[in-house]
Amino acid sequence: MRTAVIGYPRVGKDRELKFASEKYFKNEISENELKDTAKRLRRENLDLQKANGIDFISVNDFSLYDNMLDVAVLFNIIPDRYRELSLSETDTFFAMARGYQGEKGNVKALAMKKWFNTNYHYIVPEIDDNTEIKLVGTKPFDEFKEAFEHAENLKVSIIGPFTFLKLAKYTGDKNISDFEQVLAKEYVAYLSKLGENGVKWAEFDEPYLVRDLTLDDIKLFERLYRVILAGKGNIKVLLQTYFGDVRDIYNLLTQLDFDAIGLDFIEGKKSLELVKKNGFPADKLLFAGVVNGKNIWKNNYGKSLEIIRKLREIAGNDNIVVNTYL
Repeated sequence: MRTAVIGYPRVGKDRELKFASEKYFKNEISENELKDTAKRLRRENLDLQKANGIDFISVNDFSLYDNMLDVAVLFNIIPDRYRELSLSETDTFFAMARGYQGEKGNVKALAMKKWFNTNYHYIVPEIDDNTEIKLVGTKPFDEFKEAFEHAENLKVSIIGPFTFLKLAKYTGDKNISDFEQVLAKEYVAYLSKLGENGVKWAEFDEPYLVRDLTLDDIKLFERLYRVILAGKGNIKVLLQTYFGDVRDIYNLLTQLDFDAIGLDFIEGKKSLELVKKNGFPADKLLFAGVVNGKNIWKNNYGKSLEIIRKLREIAGNDNIVVNTYL
């Protein structure tokens, strides 16, 4: 049975990223030194997962500050007040995350909100009427190339368009409906670029699916992914959920052309019931979230094995990947 993790903590076992970032903000180290620290941490995380036999290792789960902000920058969603500072790409990123006060101007950081049921807070992207959504960044592709030198069992992860659009802030007259199709098309461009770089698996994280969904939410999700999945080419797409179950949309998820679906079987109180009642497609992998990635204590292996046993009776042994649920 294969194994996976959704993502790996980026701060470092001795909080190296935190300390390096603080030194960079104080101008005590250069941008290259900060990036060297980040690269070393990514390599350590990769090597540790590889050494422990993880079959699907995430790439692009690392961030210098925040993954929602990474997506905003990747797709050119940068408010003009930050562009007008004429800072480097890295410093523009940090200006959005922390604000900027210096010789080039004075701006506050973007807002922060609680990330679902965790103690983490994410940066809230701002989309205004003049925002031109387009794929401009290279971070996921660069980090895949870097990781592929040392391992081949890689999946490139990114926050999906549904969660991104639902959590973003709209500051003008336009709303989600004005941006959904262009963002979907840019996610197709993203998948195409992954394919050009030799990526086999793309992971789209959609934790917003565990919230109470309206009919409009479900229709939005379907519109987005009809476009994206039609343009996936040879890339296999994993839809990853966590922080709860997907009772409002389970049947649609299993009908769409995903190659794998990740479900949370711990905080997702209805997940096992949904699979039992509705079955699971034989042509998809089930990434079964049975290990708590937030927990500092040892995993309850007895509970995990019992869930896996029940899932094997429904989905079969070959279709299940033992996964974290965060």
